[in-house]
Amino acid sequence: MNFELTTDQQGLREAASRFAHEQLPELARELEETARAAPSDWVKRYAELGFLGINIDARYGGLGLGPLEALLVIEEFAKISGAVAFPVFESCTGPVKAIEKYGSEALKQRVIPRVCSGDMIIAISMSEADAGTALTDLKTRGRIDGDTVILNGAKRWCSGGGHADGYLIYCRLSDAPAAKGIGAVYVDKDTPGLTFGTQERLMGFRGVPSSDIYLDNVTVPVNQLVVPAGGFAKLMEAFDLERCGNATMSLAQAVAALEDVTAYVQERHQFGRALVEFQAVQLRLAEMKMKVEAARLLIYRAAANAGAGHPSILDSSLAKCFANETSRDVTGSALQLMGGYGYSKENLMERRFRDAWGWGIAGGAIDIQKVNIAAAMIGRRFDQRRA
Repeated sequence: MNFELTTDQQGLREAASRFAHEQLPELARELEETARAAPSDWVKRYAELGFLGINIDARYGGLGLGPLEALLVIEEFAKISGAVAFPVFESCTGPVKAIEKYGSEALKQRVIPRVCSGDMIIAISMSEADAGTALTDLKTRGRIDGDTVILNGAKRWCSGGGHADGYLIYCRLSDAPAAKGIGAVYVDKDTPGLTFGTQERLMGFRGVPSSDIYLDNVTVPVNQLVVPAGGFAKLMEAFDLERCGNATMSLAQAVAALEDVTAYVQERHQFGRALVEFQAVQLRLAEMKMKVEAARLLIYRAAANAGAGHPSILDSSLAKCFANETSRDVTGSALQLMGGYGYSKENLMERRFRDAWGWGIAGGAIDIQKVNIAAAMIGRRFDQRRA
């Protein structure tokens, strides 16, 4: 068992860190102020430097590396901000991976190379007004009619909604009950009948657009059916990698917070001494460091155990749950140590604190990850509908 990164992995992480720290802070500030997504010219720059589709097969324009390499880059970008990291997140751990594994060859060839070149961003659309945690309660329907699929319904909380160029829509594709009737269909943004609600105003995640999606007789070719009815387990298997991406975006907030507060407590003086000279501060720093390193190891283990595929639901849920809780704890402790400076919008700490809370909601809330963990421990799924 080797806990060291390879020379190539270290080089990739260093290259990502150098680019992120030298080029992205000003962009991060702009996205935070305007709540707009990263402009297309920046996304193209990411692609030119090899930061998109890192773990996508080279046949489709990716680098053909593993999930760990993708997560290394996501972490370095997300330490600057989640908004500047989001295109990397979507190209490496988002719905593109589901399309790569389960989509038709025609759809793969049309979509994936454009994601890797920075010409497209693909978002996932899962939740609905009455189906978030209870995802098997989806009401949006897709009806197969000859060589087309016709979709009707409304989706909620789509990160990338209104901005992304294409959407993987989870929907009900048959009358079979619960999960047995659910699959997923890919839809281009400009497809007639596809419209979007107003942009959400969220506590954090500024620069990651989110909106409702409405489908009114949206008609697409049947080869855009990615997973047919009865394939819900496949969709969740593909989503296990997105959990690791979520965990990494979350972890990055804690890592950056710890780096900043470590510098701060050495510079800031009270009672004639640097804050770091007080034992209470030392204990707090040590606790934060332990949590950050433990979260990173859980994420790396999930990625390493996945090989070239998708991590297990147990590994990915452990990583996401612990990283989400760690991010909230560490950013909160860092903000407290910095006092009024941490609470000020002139400092990055308050943004990290707000974003940290968001990652523990997105992609399956923290408590749902704990249910997943317990189910994996016991060896069966629990029916939450029973009292």
